[in-house]
Amino acid sequence: MSRITFWELFQSHPDGSIEPLHPIKIGGVQFGPGVRFSKGVSFGGIDLIQYIGRDFEVETENGVYVLKGVY
Repeated sequence: MSRITFWELFQSHPDGSIEPLHPIKIGGVQFGPGVRFSKGVSFGGIDLIQYIGRDFEVETENGVYVLKGVY
């Protein structure tokens, strides 16, 4: 497992939405670049907007970042 920053996984857009830079998996839900979401939208039960600026604990499986925890 490794620790990476929010900005290594996501980019922000002028409308306040965020988009993954890589394929990501959270709690069995996988999504990737091209998927934009904003505050109040949850993936795998998590609203990622609330974690802007935090670090994540991840594992990489076949090029997919699997989120395991938040620092």
